[in-house]
Amino acid sequence: MSRGTKTKLDLDKVIFIGRTYEEYMDMFMLSEGDLKGKKILDCPSGACSFAASGQLKGWNTMAADIAYDHPAEDLVTKGREDLQHALTHMKNAESNYIWDYFQDLNQLQEYRERALHSCIEDMNKNSERYLPVQLPALPFKDNDFDMVLSAHFLFTYADRLNLQFHLDTLNELLRVAKEELRVFPLVDLEGNRYEHLDHVIQYLKDNGCYVEEVKVPYEFQKGANSMLKVNKNH
Repeated sequence: MSRGTKTKLDLDKVIFIGRTYEEYMDMFMLSEGDLKGKKILDCPSGACSFAASGQLKGWNTMAADIAYDHPAEDLVTKGREDLQHALTHMKNAESNYIWDYFQDLNQLQEYRERALHSCIEDMNKNSERYLPVQLPALPFKDNDFDMVLSAHFLFTYADRLNLQFHLDTLNELLRVAKEELRVFPLVDLEGNRYEHLDHVIQYLKDNGCYVEEVKVPYEFQKGANSMLKVNKNH
């Protein structure tokens, strides 16, 4: 897919909000030792700054998202609009969140704006590291990445992504992962544990994976404090 070709999903239907590199390290319980010498894919990565910050630290990071089929200037506008919409919603539902990681809405806005700025700046400089994709299909070779990270997509949108889509997407993310896949969080937008998670875990185990639910040092949305860690080799 080239940048000039629109994907089936219009940009106005994509939520383009990002998390920072520091949030990723906590969400996925990563250390710099986990990343050193590894090739890592963030998918779908949205406006997150993990790939950009990772490259600055010397990691081999790549980002993939359906939104990357659109020009960077459009994504900046979209990101700012989505952030303001999210902040307005949070003002009316602050009790749905735990205000330990962020002091208040102002600090949250600062983090989100920093992630967006870092993502877009790197996209303009290193566009080859930002691939437009449409899950559950990826344009990468088998075992192309040592580790794949996937945040705030699978399980989160359980109201619009059915079980088969989850299984197909997990299969594809694992296909391109040589060693490991990590998925965060394990709850839907209402904070409920994904209703088919036990089925998903058993499915992955039946296909030869070692699967763990791991508590992580990050909780902003209430209940969103665990990741799924999937190793392809026992």
